[in-house]
Amino acid sequence: MNVKHCAIRLRAALGLAGVLALSALLAGCDKPAEAPRSGFAGLGADAAAFALVERGKPLRFPADHGPHDGYRIEWWYVTANLKDASGKDWGVQWTLFRSALRPGAEVQGFGSPNVWMGHAGLTSPGGHRYAETLARGGIGQAGVTAAPFRAWIDDWQLHTTGGRDIDQLSMQAAGKDFSYQLQLSTNRPLVLHGDGGYSEKSGLGQASYYYSQPFYTVTGDIVVDGNTVPVTGTAWLDREWSSQPLAATQQGWDWFSLHLDSGAKLMLFQVRQTDGPPYRAGTWIAADGTPRALRGDQIQLDPGASSRQDTGRKVPTQWRVRVPDMQVDVTAEAAQPRAWMGTSFPYWEGPVRLTAGQGGAPAGRGYLEMTGY
Repeated sequence: MNVKHCAIRLRAALGLAGVLALSALLAGCDKPAEAPRSGFAGLGADAAAFALVERGKPLRFPADHGPHDGYRIEWWYVTANLKDASGKDWGVQWTLFRSALRPGAEVQGFGSPNVWMGHAGLTSPGGHRYAETLARGGIGQAGVTAAPFRAWIDDWQLHTTGGRDIDQLSMQAAGKDFSYQLQLSTNRPLVLHGDGGYSEKSGLGQASYYYSQPFYTVTGDIVVDGNTVPVTGTAWLDREWSSQPLAATQQGWDWFSLHLDSGAKLMLFQVRQTDGPPYRAGTWIAADGTPRALRGDQIQLDPGASSRQDTGRKVPTQWRVRVPDMQVDVTAEAAQPRAWMGTSFPYWEGPVRLTAGQGGAPAGRGYLEMTGY
């Protein structure tokens, strides 16, 4: 397939999560157009050539903070719920995706198998802004080192400033009319999702390795339209890597990372099916950091009001979130309903406010990501 045809396919991939589509479609440019397709977005066509996710394989730190040669896709993902001195809500997203065109270790020069994509988002009291940058591996423009930890693409940075592993981080990014410089700190252990970090994404064996650090406190500055705004708050880092995370009948996901006012944290997701009910899973994280894996039958996610984005798409920006076993029954509502990331592979990503009970008492804050709409 030639470059022009690849570009057409890339622009046509509306509704797929950015890194998944990037991996599948770029890989499609390296093989004949008539190659058989199976699995989500073609990932199953040659996934056996990439490393497989296996239950029972222990995660190792600090090595797993770095890139994983042989796996097709992975990401370093930070979301932050922030407030300024007047109590107004702000939200920040920093993401670096690595996508492999073929299995193999990183090499210097354009023979590198990796491509990189960075996304930065800022949700302010006045609206939502985003930026995107792309890079080819092997030339120093983007990359990750595990120890000391550093992730970068161009001048966007997420790197350690001391402490153990990733306990203390500095994070910065900039778009044409915004930037942020934030300091993240925690003394809590990492949280492994699923079965010791083995996170299933369907009932057919699709899975990823997945861990988080949901206990960061944040200080720093946001600059928007030339004005500097000091902010404080909380942040959540997600790390995930795989080679075939979704099945052919799965069309997108809804993903929640929630900071409850009780001190507990809650990660929930559902992967929507074309042939039946969604696949759901999650993790309850007690205030002391102890995790408990949640099955799909323990989770209820019901969309409420929808909001039309600038593109014309409508997405549900209000959800009722229930986990009866954990006495959770809250409404998650977007702080800014129009938080569309109009990147090469578009999706919705933004902060949410949590309320509980008929009176809508504040219950926490968090982030919501929605793809495939």
